[in-house]
Amino acid sequence: MPSLLRLDSSADPRSSTSRELTGIFTRTWRELTPEHEVVERDLHRTPPPHLPNSALHYAPRLRADGERPDPAAEDLQNALLAELSAADLVVIGAPMYNWSIPSTLKAWLDHVHVLGTTVPFDTKDQPLAGKPVVVISSRGAAYAGTPDIGKDHTIPPIVQILGDSMGMAVSVVTADLTLATRVPAMASLADAARHNLEAAKARVCDLATSLG
Repeated sequence: MPSLLRLDSSADPRSSTSRELTGIFTRTWRELTPEHEVVERDLHRTPPPHLPNSALHYAPRLRADGERPDPAAEDLQNALLAELSAADLVVIGAPMYNWSIPSTLKAWLDHVHVLGTTVPFDTKDQPLAGKPVVVISSRGAAYAGTPDIGKDHTIPPIVQILGDSMGMAVSVVTADLTLATRVPAMASLADAARHNLEAAKARVCDLATSLG
């Protein structure tokens, strides 16, 4: 049966925009057919650890003599890799935190970006090439098409890791100006923020349907 892997990394369980959008994506995709299955991993509630050993950057055959990661750490990495490999489609909630990626999501990326396993090294293999992944990023300000575009350090590294390096088919949805209703100085942008969110919701529904 077709399987969706949903990853959330927002630290806000109550009013997170990225969680709202990954939820809409998941519901839309699940409702397409009763055969659709969903696996959910909440990277905030159950955060993966930072890599405890640099050997986990490499497939076992590529590790130097004496590089032996802790078996439990390797088991966790293998479980995350198996979960990603088994999914037919992935949706990732990636809110911008301090212009970058939440540390929990970065830890997950470090576990699944493995030279010689998911990334070419001594061979050209990209086992996850073409697997669709939808990255949904919420940002307090606006970046695309603005002078601040170069300050977005959330989406570019995710696209570099999953798309350029691992060969996955990455689609990006952004919800900008999420602080417009919270920061008084941004109050004049509240209408633009609402329009931006509605456009993001429509884009999420379209992607879930087309990828379903």
